[in-house]
Amino acid sequence: MAAALLVMFPVSAHAAPSFDGQVGPAVQVVSVRSHGTTATIEAWQGGLSGWDRVAGPFEGFIGANGVAPVAIDGVPATPLGVFGLESVFGTGPPPGGLLPYQRVGANDWWDGDPRSPTYNSHQVCAPGTCRFDEGESEQLAIPEYEYAVVMGVNAQRVPGGGGAFFMHVSGGVPTEGCVSLERSSLLTIIRWLAPGAVIAIS
Repeated sequence: MAAALLVMFPVSAHAAPSFDGQVGPAVQVVSVRSHGTTATIEAWQGGLSGWDRVAGPFEGFIGANGVAPVAIDGVPATPLGVFGLESVFGTGPPPGGLLPYQRVGANDWWDGDPRSPTYNSHQVCAPGTCRFDEGESEQLAIPEYEYAVVMGVNAQRVPGGGGAFFMHVSGGVPTEGCVSLERSSLLTIIRWLAPGAVIAIS
């Protein structure tokens, strides 16, 4: 089933997309072009003849403060740049696709405590028992995380350098820094993604 869902009909680009030359060896790119607190989201496949748009454009939301040059804890802005898309999680059943998927529930968190050795990573612990500050962290069992793709923002987990950046189901309003879009559009992208894909935010 997943393999069939990866078959799409490319629309050839008339000009090189804005991320061309900035994504290294990646051949799958999710481009996010910001417009204030909204964004246009497209999926692109690279080949010998250049880039083809294979899904989108979709409309979505970004941070309530728009975009920012870098991620900072507590600032609801989406960081500019190119980041890996390595895994998917969610409260729903496996969506299909080639990226690893982890189903989450009430004991799943994203550690947002900058003093914690597990800052900016997925952790599992019952509420009230976690070794990090739960008040600075996110419980992952929420409607917007029915499906979410982890964005590799602050992959080095530098304290204060931002965490919990995902591409997830839209709640219909700007985010705390994530990229969100309609469920069906997100699933189209998730089922197309393969290891090595990146997201390019401009």
